[in-house]
Amino acid sequence: MHKQGKILIVDDNEDILFALNLLLQPHVEKVKVTTQPERIEHFMKTFQPDVILLDMNFTKDADSGQEGFYWLKKIKKSDPDAVVVFITAYADTEKAVRAIKAGAIDFIPKPWEKEKLLATVFAAIELRKNRTEVTHLKQKVAAFESNRGMPEIIGESEPMQSLFETIDKLKETDANILILGENGTGKDLIANLLCYCSPRADKPFVHIDLGTIPGQLFESELFGHERGAFTDARQEKQGRFEIASGGTLFLDEIGNLTPDMQAKLLTAIEKQQIIRLGSTAPLSINVRLICATNADIHEMVANGEFRQDLLYRINTIELHIPPLRERGKDIDLLAEHFLQRCSKKYKKDIRNISGPAMKKLREYNWPGNVRELQHAIERAVILASGFTLTPDDFMLKSAAYRKSKAENLNLDQLEKEAIEKALIQSGGNMNRAAELLGISRFTLYRKIEKLSAQ
Repeated sequence: MHKQGKILIVDDNEDILFALNLLLQPHVEKVKVTTQPERIEHFMKTFQPDVILLDMNFTKDADSGQEGFYWLKKIKKSDPDAVVVFITAYADTEKAVRAIKAGAIDFIPKPWEKEKLLATVFAAIELRKNRTEVTHLKQKVAAFESNRGMPEIIGESEPMQSLFETIDKLKETDANILILGENGTGKDLIANLLCYCSPRADKPFVHIDLGTIPGQLFESELFGHERGAFTDARQEKQGRFEIASGGTLFLDEIGNLTPDMQAKLLTAIEKQQIIRLGSTAPLSINVRLICATNADIHEMVANGEFRQDLLYRINTIELHIPPLRERGKDIDLLAEHFLQRCSKKYKKDIRNISGPAMKKLREYNWPGNVRELQHAIERAVILASGFTLTPDDFMLKSAAYRKSKAENLNLDQLEKEAIEKALIQSGGNMNRAAELLGISRFTLYRKIEKLSAQ
């Protein structure tokens, strides 16, 4: 029979430690002991016990139990789900009630009865297991709740109608989808819509922005980890692949993956299994992948920045989200929608957008797309004083971004000017500049090198 449970015993009496260790060793996975409660936090980080047997009274405090309560509080602060059982020779009803309120689950009296002690420890191990499962279940429920309701997507323009028709054709498929589009075009909304219209609509939808994950946390976030896998791994953690099991995993900003991350992701997709950090046991996965990026992924493949074999795995179907500047009258529809929403949110009686103001919105190039339009409307609503939004209520970016019959149409020159403006606005931050330009930082570096060579 496989033994379960790692037990930490904390008592200042070495005879007690020896006796408990001797008694528990044949029945549980591992036992560690210490006479120094100051080392509890160290053991919680390195040993990751399922159950802590904690003496209620140390040498400084013969019978009040104050030291035990002090260390119990420290334990629960470090891990609210920790399972603690008090060891005491001075148990009474008042202390018992106080201990349970403070977070202990039971007492082991001195002297103890062997069978009763083992039953208490086994029950504590089972409780820890259940608490871990509840945590996993809560993650599943949160992932499922994030998928409730059809996302609101506004668009009557021809490009958007064409996109909706393609999505309708995909509603019965489980194929992996790659969504391409500039920043702010609504790739996350389209991913939600794909999930809502799929056979996995009633299963979890898990979204992770790969552009925000440090390289050292990539495996832990996607594949999970066991307790003690690294310094801060205080308890086991399910990765996003596990949480999305049976459902959909949305990997946003996939163009930001380093070559090492790409290789690990490809292995997981090809083998249809993952291995948690700190484990050797593979776990089968069953997820539908939806990926998105604002980068020119095909150019990245051509330049050796993105693996072609990984691209083949994630883009069974490619969807291109049109930029707002190509969506014509959708600008009017979206502006009216955001006006109603923001007026209600900020309790402002703003009834419409004037003709000249709407003309100004139509003529603007919207480098930040729908997200930028939303922010522009929100700002105008907050600062406006009348019932109607006027052109002066919209503080749009430099005229260099606007459409103009007299503008310079030389692509190289326009690109150079756009990069220079983005670098100025971002204060030289390459990631922010790339975001403003709607390209990946890799593409930005290449374009700067190209322009420097001219």
